[in-house]
Amino acid sequence: MTYKEEFITFMVRSGVLTFGDFTTKSGRKTPYFVNTGNYKTGAQAAKLGDYYAACIQENMPDGITCLFGPAYKGIPLAVSAAASLYRSYDRDLPYCFNRKEAKDHGEGGTMVGYKPQDGDDVAIVEDVVTAGTAVRESIELFKHVADVNMKALFVSVDRMERGTRDCSTLDELRQDYGIKVFPIVTVREVIDFLHNRPVDGKVYIDDDMKAKMEAYLEQYGAKQ
Repeated sequence: MTYKEEFITFMVRSGVLTFGDFTTKSGRKTPYFVNTGNYKTGAQAAKLGDYYAACIQENMPDGITCLFGPAYKGIPLAVSAAASLYRSYDRDLPYCFNRKEAKDHGEGGTMVGYKPQDGDDVAIVEDVVTAGTAVRESIELFKHVADVNMKALFVSVDRMERGTRDCSTLDELRQDYGIKVFPIVTVREVIDFLHNRPVDGKVYIDDDMKAKMEAYLEQYGAKQ
């Protein structure tokens, strides 16, 4: 299997990619849900870092100075991705993340880890972007930290849904900030790979579930 196919299988086995009846934060009724908060073991963190590292290495083998993980879910993602980049590709990138509240003692500040410098090329590592709020906040945050170049955003799954405009939220971020956006997988790739293909003996996307997911994308999907 490709790393994308392995990642889809990994999400299902980890209970992160689930199917049923759910309601998103925006109020949309969805037949599938991605909850990265269900990753909880060292083995999962290591494998997750490997998938992010593979995506980073495939799409941006150079041109990145540091990785940034937005608090809170982005923190372990950036750390595990940085560790895997070094372990698998001998690529030693520093990482940093933000505090939710600025520290008013010791060295102070809002950033933990590497201290970004003017001219740095930064890549944001996130889980699943819905409205893009955390990413926009991160970009605004950096304006008060250093004069960096926001080069890329790496996410686990592109739900391929409309944001506030006809295009997807990820495309909005591309348009608004000129940032490159790379998902490990898209929901279309999930459907194509899992349709009538069992994982550990169970079919998660049968014809009925595929029809529900296609109907959801028809209603809420971004215009291509």
